[in-house]
Amino acid sequence: MIWMDYTVEQAGDAFTVRGDWPGEVMGWSKDGKKSGGKENVLYKPGDVFIVNENGWLVKSDEVNALLLKYEDAKGKHDSGISKRD
Repeated sequence: MIWMDYTVEQAGDAFTVRGDWPGEVMGWSKDGKKSGGKENVLYKPGDVFIVNENGWLVKSDEVNALLLKYEDAKGKHDSGISKRD
């Protein structure tokens, strides 16, 4: 599927995709109802994506695994720093 004529708006390390009306990319209708809009949505609240080595955002349903992987990597990075209890 190709999505065209959308704007990517960035604020710091966060970004959003804006369509012709608020919530369009999440399937909201033009009048703001959270259903009844587009049948195929780009993302919805709670979705988690991982950027792969080719720059694709890949949806992941494994949030716990993602958090554990992050904490493990962070622990290895911080291994030279003593931690307080």
